[in-house]
Amino acid sequence: MHVVYLHGFASSPQSSKALFLGERLAACGIALHCPDLNEPDFSTLTVSRMVGQVERLIGQLTPGPVALIGSSLGAFVAVHVAERAGRSAAGTSSLRSIERLVLMAPALDFGTNSMQHLGPDGLEQWRVTNRLDVEHYAEGRVRHVHYALYEEARKFDSFAAMAVLPTLVLHGRRDDVVDPAMVERYACGRDHVTLVWLDDGHQLKASLEQVWRETARFLGVASSAG
Repeated sequence: MHVVYLHGFASSPQSSKALFLGERLAACGIALHCPDLNEPDFSTLTVSRMVGQVERLIGQLTPGPVALIGSSLGAFVAVHVAERAGRSAAGTSSLRSIERLVLMAPALDFGTNSMQHLGPDGLEQWRVTNRLDVEHYAEGRVRHVHYALYEEARKFDSFAAMAVLPTLVLHGRRDDVVDPAMVERYACGRDHVTLVWLDDGHQLKASLEQVWRETARFLGVASSAG
């Protein structure tokens, strides 16, 4: 089994969740592949660029089943990588081998939620200036990102995705970044989706052990973990 981890917005492959899950999976003999979705430059980040980057990575893996684990915006990307693989009749065998999704605090409405946290004029200012300053957690400094990230994301509708894969959603009841009610609406009526609530916020840092237990069980590696 190949496991690919997609970090969140303004994060990196060195995030606490990526490192934690990488260590646990390594103890089970499984390598965690973590592409740096900031490359080649954070300012020009777009959803299609991230999706393409993940597709190329999967295409380079040896044959075998693939599980995608995505955090926040990375979960949004994971859904659409799986969706594109399912829709492409000419897709490579490696992309067709995506078999499971683990979505942590998934920003499934990115691009359709009007970015209300920016305030009444924030989204328009981003569009006009083509610059949004954000705290890049991985780099420990303020970086800017172009409006194309949001503009293009509006073309990706997670709720319209048709790919039916076993999916585990791990979400904090106290998440103040990604609306828990939105995540519950996504899971409701989708028989292939299992939603597990965690008593935590968006980062899920206080729930890493539970995140691991649920993920290991879902991927079928719990017994290997001892």
